[in-house]
Amino acid sequence: MKGRVLIIDDEAEIRRNLTVGLTQEGYNVVACPDGISAIHELDGAREKGIVYDYLVTDIFMPDIDGLKILKVIKVQYPDLPVLVITGFGDDSLKMTALSEQNTGYLDKPFEIADLVKALDELSPGSTTEAAVSEGEAPDEGMRESVSAYLTIRITDPPRSMEIYNDLYHMDGVQRCEAVRGDFDIIVLAQGASEDEIKQIFEKISKMDGVDISSMSSVERPKLDRDVDKFVKIYAQAMKRPEQVKSAMHPGTMSYIIVDVDPNAIQQIFTTVFFINEVIFCDMIEGGKKLVGMITSEGMGRKSTILEKLNEIDGVLRVREATVIKLVED
Repeated sequence: MKGRVLIIDDEAEIRRNLTVGLTQEGYNVVACPDGISAIHELDGAREKGIVYDYLVTDIFMPDIDGLKILKVIKVQYPDLPVLVITGFGDDSLKMTALSEQNTGYLDKPFEIADLVKALDELSPGSTTEAAVSEGEAPDEGMRESVSAYLTIRITDPPRSMEIYNDLYHMDGVQRCEAVRGDFDIIVLAQGASEDEIKQIFEKISKMDGVDISSMSSVERPKLDRDVDKFVKIYAQAMKRPEQVKSAMHPGTMSYIIVDVDPNAIQQIFTTVFFINEVIFCDMIEGGKKLVGMITSEGMGRKSTILEKLNEIDGVLRVREATVIKLVED
């Protein structure tokens, strides 16, 4: 046997053709239709002592694109040879893929002989030795902060800027954004305990000219262990903090409030999390809603993102609140 190959491609015919072709060439092949199933396969194989010698991944897939999978795989299994395949590539995408160690690139369509040659050109490696990941879940003894979103209506419009500034500079307020939508301000409060969050809530509720529409605690999404680890490793590998300053992102900024089917939370959360234009997303209300921020550049780009969100299975409704830039971060 020449080696064990894991293939990730969302097209059934391509998976079948690659599996048959590589098997005839002497490889042992397993094919997955998406990123999440591949994550489970790799982690399950490691637990069983099964070693993969190559990963062949498409780029454009319905849940997690191949470049994001590549980023995490190179953290978890730095010696594993990876071949990126795509029918919609360009020079920029090719350079991004090849910037990763021991990674090849192949444009579709191609013959099995081309695929075998591309695999042979990669340096030998495998999933035998997994890197120690800093993206693992924290120890149970570690204390995590508590966060909550507050949506606020201003009942005294002439004092809007004064109210905004008071909220923006208030202790415990991590983010404060003026928005256009069903409410006027979104606040993300953070504290060491639920009691601290309640104190912030009470302090804001006593402010003149303010009506709190809702308060929703941020919850940890209920993800499978393997997927949860993948998300954390990716976030750290990309140095992507849980909440980022909007000034770091060009284009129009908007909050999104997504009503979802709680039974599909893993698929929805991971799909939303890995959309390029989504800066961050959090789960609230027992898995019934996601709140996040998107960025867009160019005419019509934002509507395309919102359409993509609405097309995800299990998404019931998407609401938008466009951020109004009042102060420089």
